[in-house]
Amino acid sequence: QVQLVESGGGLVQTGGSLKLSCAASGRTFSSYPMGWFRQAPGKVRDFVAAISWRGGNTYYANSVKGRFTISRDNAKNTVYLQMNSLKPEDTAVYYCAATRDLRTVLDATAYHTWGQGTQVTVSS
Repeated sequence: QVQLVESGGGLVQTGGSLKLSCAASGRTFSSYPMGWFRQAPGKVRDFVAAISWRGGNTYYANSVKGRFTISRDNAKNTVYLQMNSLKPEDTAVYYCAATRDLRTVLDATAYHTWGQGTQVTVSS
C-alpha cells in the first residue's frame, strides 16, 4: 500500500505560479496512475489532472487545461502539479491520490489512497 504526502501549497497572487509535489512511500508507486483533485469550501472534490503509470498519458479538467501540468518521477516516487496563471477560483485544498484503474481517473471514488491535502490560496 502506498502512502502520500503533498507539499508546495501556499498563498500566491493572481497570475502567479506554484508547483505541488506528492511524495509516495512504498515500492509500488510506479504501479499506480495518479491524480490531483481539489476541494473548495462548501464544494465537492473536483478532478484536476491525472497521469498514467509511466507518464505517457495525461488528463486535465477543462478549467485547468493549458495552465496546469501534471508529471511524475518514478525514480523519486513523486508526482507533481505545476500550476501557472493562477486565478482566485483555483483556491482550494489540493489532494493527490492513487488509483489502480486508468479508465476511471476522472472519478474520485475510483481512488483508493489519498494524501492529507495542501492549501492553495490565490489572491485577487
